[in-house]
Amino acid sequence: MSTSPASSARGETRQRLLEAAGEVFAERGFRNATIREICLQAQANLAAVNYYFGDKESLYAAVMKYAHACALEKYPLAQRESEEVPAADRLHAFIRYLLLSIFDKGPPAWLGKLMAREMIEPTQALDDLVATIIYPMSQKLGAIVRELLGGQAPDDLVHRCQMSIIGQCLHYRNARPVIQRLFPGYQYLQEDIVRMADHITRFSVGALRGLAQRENNGRGRLGSKGLPG
Repeated sequence: MSTSPASSARGETRQRLLEAAGEVFAERGFRNATIREICLQAQANLAAVNYYFGDKESLYAAVMKYAHACALEKYPLAQRESEEVPAADRLHAFIRYLLLSIFDKGPPAWLGKLMAREMIEPTQALDDLVATIIYPMSQKLGAIVRELLGGQAPDDLVHRCQMSIIGQCLHYRNARPVIQRLFPGYQYLQEDIVRMADHITRFSVGALRGLAQRENNGRGRLGSKGLPG
């Protein structure tokens, strides 16, 4: 059954609104973005946001989900998530996906900036964002980390290791202006981002295996001088 011209036009308008809203929200933040500017950029009627999404908050939530779906489609994780794939390879796929989606210059290129804004200036959409996107991703990473640490690793150690891995990835984005001043010529081309993923994976797997060995030896706590003892 073919799609009617009217239905196709509605779909195109909704898509333009999502893409325009993503750019505006990423540039101005949720609070400073206006429906007027979004509709102007999308070449849509001012009433279009209300018609397709209900309100500004619902549009923002839809933009977040749209951006995540685009990233997963472009950099799929599914084929690397099987338990038959070694945990280190699954970790590499996760880190590679995260970095490529953060630094992607193609549509939606604004994803990384939008997510960074949401972390710094959280909106009411954060709870839904955590529940529908961040929590499932955290569960995937946690399962990989636990496997590398050993199934009996305490939850707090797993959580700290998860945050350390994510922190490495986000540092390359959040500290980019500083990095490029400290190390002039440092590039963020796709091949450089893939090398970032390789390095973070090797660094993290080495750390996780070292921690696993310390846990197995009963030496998980820091020594009296604050150094591993």
